[in-house]
Amino acid sequence: MTEHLDVAKLQHRLAEFAAARNWQQYHTPKNLASALSVEASELVEIFQWLTPEESTRVMDDPDSAHRVRDEVADVLAYLLQLCEVLGIDPLAALDAKIDRNEGRFPAS
Repeated sequence: MTEHLDVAKLQHRLAEFAAARNWQQYHTPKNLASALSVEASELVEIFQWLTPEESTRVMDDPDSAHRVRDEVADVLAYLLQLCEVLGIDPLAALDAKIDRNEGRFPAS
């Protein structure tokens, strides 16, 4: 069984990783948002020319599944680093956004 990971632990690991390489100087909100966008685009690229049906089976192929997992990890890493730098609790932000969307788009 794998150890239970939480957002704070992952943010701490990312911060330690960056600090060990003296990368904090580059982790400005602007740079992190840009990197997040690039990584999200790399995730989109995997699906770019797939049909809707093919896209639902992307995890069936070990090579494409590995690529998808890596890009998802990159997107999440930059998002968590951006949240850390800006002092945003990503889970609280998501919870609040879901609350607002439930009010904006009530179930029929």
